[in-house]
Amino acid sequence: MIIKLKNKSDLKHKDSIVFISNKINFTEYKVNEQQQNYISGELKNEKEIIEINNYENFFYFLNFTDKSISNELEKVRTVGSRLVNLFNKNKLSSVSVIGEGSTKKDILALAEGMILSNYKFLKYYKDANDKKSDFNEINIISDNVTNADIEELQNVATALFHARDLGNEPFSALNSVQLSEKIKELGKEAGFNVEVFQRKEIEENKMGGILAVNKGSNISPTFSILKWQPKNAKNSKPYVLVGKGLVYDSGGYSLKPTKNSMDLMKLDMAGAAAVIGAMYAIAKNKLPINIIALIPSTDNMVNANAYVPGDVIKMHNGLFVEVLNTDAEGRLILADALSYAQQFNPELVMDVATLTGAAAVAIGTHASVVMGTAKDETFNDLISSGEEVYERVVRFPFWDEYKSMLKSSIADIKNIGERDAGAITAGKFLEYFTDYPWVHIDIAGPSILSKKEAYRTAGGSGYGVRLLYNFFKNIK
Repeated sequence: MIIKLKNKSDLKHKDSIVFISNKINFTEYKVNEQQQNYISGELKNEKEIIEINNYENFFYFLNFTDKSISNELEKVRTVGSRLVNLFNKNKLSSVSVIGEGSTKKDILALAEGMILSNYKFLKYYKDANDKKSDFNEINIISDNVTNADIEELQNVATALFHARDLGNEPFSALNSVQLSEKIKELGKEAGFNVEVFQRKEIEENKMGGILAVNKGSNISPTFSILKWQPKNAKNSKPYVLVGKGLVYDSGGYSLKPTKNSMDLMKLDMAGAAAVIGAMYAIAKNKLPINIIALIPSTDNMVNANAYVPGDVIKMHNGLFVEVLNTDAEGRLILADALSYAQQFNPELVMDVATLTGAAAVAIGTHASVVMGTAKDETFNDLISSGEEVYERVVRFPFWDEYKSMLKSSIADIKNIGERDAGAITAGKFLEYFTDYPWVHIDIAGPSILSKKEAYRTAGGSGYGVRLLYNFFKNIK
């Protein structure tokens, strides 16, 4: 997708135009009196998108009236996504957006909705070229928007598309080793450094959780360390991101039992995809922060060597964990990464994971579940970022009473609690491996979509990239 900043004088008579605001001089854009009357009537009827076919081009007048959406900027993004359907239907390759009378936020939100909605994962279609969108260019005409704004938007969108691509790749094309290679490629493209531990280094670091989950696989686990540490970083102690990189989850010997429960398990690495995408956006836009990302990665398969319920694992921090469910594997690989993060003496650690079905059952696809030990201010800032980009988060209680549900009769702790409060007990399990301010983000609901939701595409939605980028861009 090409986005350009243009002048009003660059407009040609055949250009299709989107008017965000109706506070314009209609005659300047050759909108005749009959068309003006039609537009006024449709605006009074609260029609969202008013389309005028001029035969050589199209005019689109917008009205942000969707009462099912509570956030004003999200209304704008959603209209942007609906416009794309019309552009492709009318085989438009480009449009010009008139920002006159509109704020910078509205203009960028509309462009963002258009860009993100236009994404398609076509790698495995024989007729991929025929399925590509005709629409591929946005020209913005506004005194409020700068080239730097457009570059930032493009970089974040590209980062999110990388996250979607990673999530949508089948396990046959993206195992743990291939994921680490892809991270290296993205590191070179964006400018962050990458180091990858293979099995030998993982064993040397005594990461028992990763090794246990990997026992049923014939592919080596990997542990990728991504670093963006610019000289002008405003924090000396690094922020650390941890992303769950479970490239395929069969459930192990606790085999996933329910209908369709394995179909989308290539996306059990959506947390890793979000973290990788966020690092890409942060580095491409050169945010002045010292940040490290850790991606533990493996698949969770079944063979004669696989770990089984009843096994006891010694973790990276020395704790012994009784495994009562091999499908509660994500917390095991995250735990080793969280423990490893202690060596960096971090300012803040945030892990991102498709960790529990309980989180998705609790709040659906509209938000992620968050909890942890960071300050209230940190959670408030994260909630604010979630509202701004509409990747919302809901804070769950994190009382110590939930720890009692993880008591084991033969080891320090067990890897699963009871049926109740499953999302919280998963978080309490991870807490055992932290000694720093920490936020746990369970993205099981919004990261894997069965159908398109406005500009969030089916399959891997890329949820978390924009949330994390906005949070770290605005962090004090």
